[in-house]
Amino acid sequence: MNLVGWIVVGLVAGWLARWVVKDDRQGCLYTMIVGVLGALIGGALMNATGRSGIGDFDLRSILVAALGAILLLLVLQAIGGRGRLRRRRR
Repeated sequence: MNLVGWIVVGLVAGWLARWVVKDDRQGCLYTMIVGVLGALIGGALMNATGRSGIGDFDLRSILVAALGAILLLLVLQAIGGRGRLRRRRR
């Protein structure tokens, strides 16, 4: 997959992940970075299970990237999200 393909998959996967997790951060660059990192995470997890990771620009690649991005956002919320909630309650 070429650079443009990674950017498109990253944008779509990041948008899907932000929609599922209800992430309130904004920006195309943030969404793309979340999606591309999600693609790397999802591809690594797929390779670890013995399946092929992300190769071509197709629906499977977008879903694998979105699942990796969802996992990334959930971990980020678990690490930093609780501190913000405690500060708001006080």
